[in-house]
Amino acid sequence: MADAQAPKSKRDLYMERLKTKYPDREFADDEALYEQANADYEDYDNQINGYKDKESKLTSLFSKDPRNAKFITDMAKGNDPWLAVINRLGIDGITDLLNDPSKQKAYAEENQKYVERLAKEKSLEEEYQKNLSESLAMLDKIQTEQGLSDETIDAAYDLVIRIANEAVLGKFSEETMAMALKAVSHDADVQTAASEAEVRGKNAKVEERLRKQKGGDGTSPLAGTNNMPAQSRQNKSIFNLADEA
Repeated sequence: MADAQAPKSKRDLYMERLKTKYPDREFADDEALYEQANADYEDYDNQINGYKDKESKLTSLFSKDPRNAKFITDMAKGNDPWLAVINRLGIDGITDLLNDPSKQKAYAEENQKYVERLAKEKSLEEEYQKNLSESLAMLDKIQTEQGLSDETIDAAYDLVIRIANEAVLGKFSEETMAMALKAVSHDADVQTAASEAEVRGKNAKVEERLRKQKGGDGTSPLAGTNNMPAQSRQNKSIFNLADEA
């Protein structure tokens, strides 16, 4: 019989959970594990505090008027809450509520907000559709010019959508921030590399000039009348100059 498989350690079980949650991360040592555990606990605490805050607000809402609890309970059960309102108040009760003179000003103000919001949403939707069409055309142009596959351009599009969703929710992943930091430092890195290349090129030119001044390419000159180096006129005597005249 095959030996029974040894039970996994708590550390191994924790590592499996981390690798499932963060498949792109490496946890090479305990420091990395503790760092991630601390980040996860902080995230859990923030979520729990958020739940508690929402629960407190709901409890306060229900305490002020039990009808609020009924309205929300109906929605939670999938029932039509407006039918439940009619069931509790009747058509006449709702009509009286709408015609209450003390609330007409408040009703008018809220209705105006509704109309303005509806108009703004329609305007934003039209602008969104227009911009989206232009953006998709731009993506097609990039794909054609760079010869990209559908999978590559779709992956880039999905990445932008994911980052946009993170911005809307105000919750950014470490992966997103790492890409952002790499992007903002790219131009500086390119500039540094270009400057270093320029300096190397200038140094090479200087070295080439110095090498030529010190003896050309290092090859010994051939002997011969035509290859004899000319003597400097400053080193010749008056008699030498007279002979050359």
